[in-house]
Amino acid sequence: MSGAVATPLMQQYREIKARHQSAILFFRMGDFYEMFYDDAETAARVLGLTLTSRNNGGAAEVPLAGVPVRAGQEYLRRLVQHGYRVAICEQVEDPRVAKGIVRREVVETVSPGVAFADELLDSARNNFIAAISRHAEATGRATIGIAAADISTGELRLAVVPLEELEAMLARLAPREVLVPRGDVSLPRTPSLDGALVTERERWEFDEPLGREDLARQFGVQGLDGLGLEAQDDPAVGAAGALLRYLKELQPGGVPHLARPQVERAGGAMPLDEMTRRNLELVESLRGGSTEGTLLSVLDRTQTPMGARLLRQWLLAPLVDRKAIDARLDAVEALVRDASARDALRTALDGVRDAERLGGKAAAGRATPREVAALGASLARLPDVHRAVLPLEGAGVIGTLMARWDSCAEMATRVLDTLVERPPLQLGEEATIAPGVDAELDQLRGLRDGGKDAVARIQAEERARTGIASLKVGYNKVFGYFIEISNANRHLVPDDYQRRQTLTGGERYVTPALKEYEERILTAAERIETRERELFETLRAAVGGEIARIQCAARIVAELDALAALADVAAREGYARPTLTDDFQLTIVAGRHPVVERMMPRDKFIPNDVQLPEDARLVILTGPNMAGKSTLLRQVGLIVVLAQAGSFVPASAATIGVCDRVFTRVGASDNLVRGQSTFMVEMAETSAILHLATRRSLVLLDEIGRGTSTYDGVSIAWAVSEHLHNSVGCKTIFATHYHELVQLADELAAVRNFNVGVREVGDQVLFLHRLQPGGADRSYGIEVGKLAGLPDPVISRAREVLRLLEGEAERLVPTLARSGANAGRDKRRTVPPVDQLGLFAVTPHPVVERLRATDVNTMTPMAALQLLAELADRARA
Repeated sequence: MSGAVATPLMQQYREIKARHQSAILFFRMGDFYEMFYDDAETAARVLGLTLTSRNNGGAAEVPLAGVPVRAGQEYLRRLVQHGYRVAICEQVEDPRVAKGIVRREVVETVSPGVAFADELLDSARNNFIAAISRHAEATGRATIGIAAADISTGELRLAVVPLEELEAMLARLAPREVLVPRGDVSLPRTPSLDGALVTERERWEFDEPLGREDLARQFGVQGLDGLGLEAQDDPAVGAAGALLRYLKELQPGGVPHLARPQVERAGGAMPLDEMTRRNLELVESLRGGSTEGTLLSVLDRTQTPMGARLLRQWLLAPLVDRKAIDARLDAVEALVRDASARDALRTALDGVRDAERLGGKAAAGRATPREVAALGASLARLPDVHRAVLPLEGAGVIGTLMARWDSCAEMATRVLDTLVERPPLQLGEEATIAPGVDAELDQLRGLRDGGKDAVARIQAEERARTGIASLKVGYNKVFGYFIEISNANRHLVPDDYQRRQTLTGGERYVTPALKEYEERILTAAERIETRERELFETLRAAVGGEIARIQCAARIVAELDALAALADVAAREGYARPTLTDDFQLTIVAGRHPVVERMMPRDKFIPNDVQLPEDARLVILTGPNMAGKSTLLRQVGLIVVLAQAGSFVPASAATIGVCDRVFTRVGASDNLVRGQSTFMVEMAETSAILHLATRRSLVLLDEIGRGTSTYDGVSIAWAVSEHLHNSVGCKTIFATHYHELVQLADELAAVRNFNVGVREVGDQVLFLHRLQPGGADRSYGIEVGKLAGLPDPVISRAREVLRLLEGEAERLVPTLARSGANAGRDKRRTVPPVDQLGLFAVTPHPVVERLRATDVNTMTPMAALQLLAELADRARA
């Protein structure tokens, strides 16, 4: 900023901007939000505004850009979506009564993670802001304290996780904004933070003692025991302190609607890392990040935004406590069996709006009249929800929910009785408060709306009082209201009449009563708006004061909605209730892929049985391309996730030993932004699986090692399989085109071979999509290439090369098998080196072949010269 002498206005701007340097400042000036200096240049670039300049009272010209207040929300949305913070600086003083410069204050700062406006939020997912800090335990193991808040719903979550589970936790929260200690390079940059606004805060803000004070002050408690916090939660308490301090900076009015923290501890939910969430397409498609074609798109038949958000959370955090899973399944089963109760519940829920976010707006003093009315209408439907659930109260988790039920009936009644049927978006546009609520307001409206009647009444009264039958009461913009009397009746004018204007044929007068009436009627509209504002703000504050009850009711409704959605899908799609056990076994009878089966006629999808008992826990799955190996892998993973989320599953029956983790490595992906190739990403993901998987995990691998040379790939795949079998002992399905791996079944006790069947009819290949025992003998890759339309010469040449390569590769399998069998007896034994396959040496040049067939010992000199000339001609050809 220039050092020239500034006007008082620019001095005020600079003082406010100095307190909000990290945000673009929307500086209210009349009907515009103005931006200056760097803010103006940024806004002009991002929003496409015209950049102008303003004289600063000196020699300097100040860059300037502005947007109309009425369109401010749209420009605000665009800036926030580009990752900027925006501080809203409003005029907090009436310019008509201001002495000097109008007083201005920043009333809120909006950022990607701190927003109330619907335009900045997705109704079907939370909008979290998270604070994370790293702590080293006495054992040297690193733990991460996480505090996450969604101020639009009032949720606050605290968690302490091992460093290796940070990615899974962030993948579940998907925060739009993250606070980290300044200069802390020990925190890993995880894929889940891509696109998030990362804000550095001073390290001392993450101190645990300060966090304790901040939490106690926020929730009005003496100690944190009442919040369910223990010593093991200290890292999260420090992060919560930093988060609360930041929120209060951005929201000067505070965050009174923030609910008491939900504390998450290890063992409560299954961590799903980013690659598993992505590969299984739980909530986002691999094809563009939308929900289309995902598990969520199949299951989300919720009726309310709260239910949609909760269902998404359930899919990203499957349960690992068998009793909790069964309690959820009991509720779903009751809703599946009682179709009438299910339909009644879904019908009652259909009219419930986003009570969670509407209540948060009311508590924060931001709800408009229409939003408060929507909240009241939503609460008014809760008795219908309760009646629909009554037949199911003893079913699993529903009983627990209904023990906390609160219909908020008196709150709904007060809102609906106070507001008109369709309130305006903003106060002052139309009537907000219903007639009969407030006598003063009704009188003001009568004064404003009954002007003609009032004039006629005054005129009649004055005629009676004066005896002047021709007396008239009139109005004009210059003199206001007046009483007009002809000259012939001037002698009858009472003493309290005051002459206002002389006319040719008479006089115009006013009386104290008429002046009082004029004052009342001319100011009635302004007073109506003021009184309506008072009454509405009183109502909004009363509703906001009940935010804890609203949040409790909204969360119960959300859970009922999610359960009803799961039951509706199960009933319509023919899902079965899974049996959860604490045993090892995984058995799926006639399992189906929940997404793929929806994309084809029901009788076209081929179901498959899968069994993974402890003595056959590792399946080597072979088969041709396009046969459905990857679909089967994803299908098994989705069924396990669904079951542990408390849902019925697409199968005839399923018995599932509760898994602590599900890991998938399916498909190839580059991470060029981080300088990682496809193979490097594949190896990093495989490494994470091998380090984190336990005996209770489910591991689903597809094509490990294909990103490098053939023998390197086979070697890695072989070693990974051995490690999972011998050292981890988890349930594993390994899909591969390396047919050499089928030899593992001869070497390792718990390995079984399966393949996805095909049938050859002439030169055609039929894909049966049926899982069957045994290994496949070929991959039919060339046949798939033919189906894809590769040119015939390419197909023919590929068949020639394949025959040569298959003969050369036969040496590899016995070597690997001997190595695997002897690995336990001789740790020093290594696999003998094998040459790479000779792709470019399999077709020698004709000249070379001719020379190789020639016996020079039997040739005459003349014949040798003739042969040399012939070879020279062929080489030049």
